[in-house]
Amino acid sequence: MDNFNENNRLAIFFFYDKDGKVDRYIPNMLEDLCKNISELLVVVNGKLSDEGENEFRKFTPNILVRDNKGFDVWAYKAGMEFYGWYKLNTFDEIILMNFTNFGPVYPFKDMFDYMSERDIDFWGITKHHGHNYDPYNRCKYGYIPEHIQSSFIAVRKNMVDTDDFRGYWNDMPEINGYEDSICYHEAVFTEYFIRKGYKSEVYVNTDDMKDRADYPLMIYPVELIKNRRCPIFKRKSFYNLYEEFLDVSVGEPTFELYRYLKEETDYNLDFIWESILRTANMYDIKQRMQLNYVLPTDIKKPKKVEQPKVALFMHIYFIDMIEYCKKYADNMPLYADIYITTSSEEKRVAIEKAFADFNRRKVKVILIDNRGREYSGLYIAFKQYYDKYDYVCVSHSKKSGYDKPLSIGESFAYHCFENTLASRDFIENVIATFEENPRLGLLVPPTVCHSTYYYIIGREWQFNFVELKQTAKEWGIDVDIADTKPPVAPLGGFYWCRPNALKLIYDRNFKYEDFPEEPCKTMDGTIMHTIERIYPFVAQNAGYYTGWVLSDTYSKLEITNLYKMLRDANETMFWSFGIHDRHTLLSMVASAKNPIDVICSDKTAWEKSKILVRTLLGTKFYEYLKACRNKLNMKKGDKNG
Repeated sequence: MDNFNENNRLAIFFFYDKDGKVDRYIPNMLEDLCKNISELLVVVNGKLSDEGENEFRKFTPNILVRDNKGFDVWAYKAGMEFYGWYKLNTFDEIILMNFTNFGPVYPFKDMFDYMSERDIDFWGITKHHGHNYDPYNRCKYGYIPEHIQSSFIAVRKNMVDTDDFRGYWNDMPEINGYEDSICYHEAVFTEYFIRKGYKSEVYVNTDDMKDRADYPLMIYPVELIKNRRCPIFKRKSFYNLYEEFLDVSVGEPTFELYRYLKEETDYNLDFIWESILRTANMYDIKQRMQLNYVLPTDIKKPKKVEQPKVALFMHIYFIDMIEYCKKYADNMPLYADIYITTSSEEKRVAIEKAFADFNRRKVKVILIDNRGREYSGLYIAFKQYYDKYDYVCVSHSKKSGYDKPLSIGESFAYHCFENTLASRDFIENVIATFEENPRLGLLVPPTVCHSTYYYIIGREWQFNFVELKQTAKEWGIDVDIADTKPPVAPLGGFYWCRPNALKLIYDRNFKYEDFPEEPCKTMDGTIMHTIERIYPFVAQNAGYYTGWVLSDTYSKLEITNLYKMLRDANETMFWSFGIHDRHTLLSMVASAKNPIDVICSDKTAWEKSKILVRTLLGTKFYEYLKACRNKLNMKKGDKNG
């Protein structure tokens, strides 16, 4: 400790990105780090783009690119082997650090200055308080000990120059997965060396929080940053499994973190957006960041002084829906332009007559081919106008005649209109929300779930995932799209957007022939439903996020309905099977050999099979297949199968 030179530090920085791209938060972090070290080695697992290499060379000539093996553990090991033990011993401190942190919120110098005064052998920024069990069943201690988090560990020379430290790394087993990296390194490093007699500390002491959270940096990031001057926060806070929050909170940690960073610090929020939008799934981002906007219908939020350019793009196919559509169109601001497409001369005349008293605003009615429904109108007829506006609302005369009673479909239309065009104040608030959030590209109503649409929750992709993945590839969309995660999409075709976010679609130069002929029995598997679900990924690819939007009046219905549906499911499962928590319930359902037996225990095998097929395919598609079978007379003797 007496000979410790705080400027004689080596930092081994581990980096991984599937495309080898170096987002701006990395140079920002390294620039501050390099003020506190004498030498930097960057170890890259996998790819490194030319641009990324140029970024790293601003800080160091030492860049080691290796195969993507062994996670961060073997990257650190490779970095130390790159120097060799003799060279490593010339440094007074070695820092093992990786790319999984954002920051610094405060200069790293504050931390280094404080820790340089501590009489210790190794240290870190934060700790995990461990578990009294081993969820991975491979930790040598039989439980997860309290440990310094491995995204930043600093080791002093007196510990580096020991057989203990060299042996730890020389004997490091192969790391073949996340569980290995936890159980063979992160969770055991601290405990191993403490048992050997070495002393450690963390810069951000959270011992008083053990009973509140085992992972304080994830669950209480604002507390650590605001009151304990933690300089970093976790990148995965913005996209990791939501269960990590929901199991121990109502989901506020990242929501509150982002708000604190925005209101109380000068950290560049674009660093966050650039990284997560490029690499994470939009659904995960939406969950973690609570990207739900409940906007007032009778109170107007202040906007910027400059008046934005706003338009409504509306397709009206059903004549009996003209007045209904007009009622909502009339909520558009007086400075907004209104464009309406329709499919026949008769409808065009009727629409122009109905909207004749809209002389306060520009209303243009456009005749289009009866092909592709609202989508052809949107991307062919409206193509010449979309880039003239700052914000655009898209809607249509939604009518679902195949659901009986008709009130089911009418409520779907109500759901769509009330969450996009509820009132003049609501629309002004939508516009203000876009202005307050420059990364917001798309606002869509929440996924409909009443009546027969209940089945959509959990089956949002329906039969469109394969086609969408192929389309995304053809269009050059390179963001995370997973069939296990729903698209944050306007399932109903209504939304507000920043036109730049959807420029890729408008630039496709669609023709009417690209859309199926009418009558189109089902939209599943067609370009229309592909487009409907690809919106959030197009926006994300352009660097924008998608959120849900609800009017305050509609949210009253939504809360009542969701609670009722959840309570019905819980009551049935809890009383029937004695289950008292969500994870047990999910586990039981997932492991059931034949869940359909629970639903229809008194049915014959043939009746069960029909219910199972209908359940898996969805009622509408099932009925469509039945109609096709009957039409083709594939089974003449059974008309009711």
